[in-house]
Amino acid sequence: MLKISNHIAIPDTEIELHAIRAQGAGGQNVNKVSTAIHLRFDINASSLPDDYKEKLSQLADRRISGDGVIIIKAQRYRSQEKNREDALARLQALIQSAGISPKKRTATKPTKSSVKKRMESKTQRGQLKALRGKVDE
Repeated sequence: MLKISNHIAIPDTEIELHAIRAQGAGGQNVNKVSTAIHLRFDINASSLPDDYKEKLSQLADRRISGDGVIIIKAQRYRSQEKNREDALARLQALIQSAGISPKKRTATKPTKSSVKKRMESKTQRGQLKALRGKVDE
């Protein structure tokens, strides 16, 4: 079970994990051992609440395919177990970020004194610039 919050958890059966060979440097270990993890999670077929599914599908994230499948490739570490934990942690963070709703902005008005102060400074600046003109003799 992958715990997302106090009320939401994803069963292991909904997460597909496959071991694949990692890319990059690593010598013979890279050529022989499948240490990288390829994680697939289908948003629409999952047991997540509908609002989480909707927010996840609307995210502009390259890890989410057009079919609504989250694909994460973890190959940071040299051991398969650490890469598995890393992939699950990244999936958990992605789903948790969809659960957070942004704070609604409340519109505010400037105070009368701040408007008055601004207008006075503009007038003063304009007078200063007017004094820079040519002097008539």
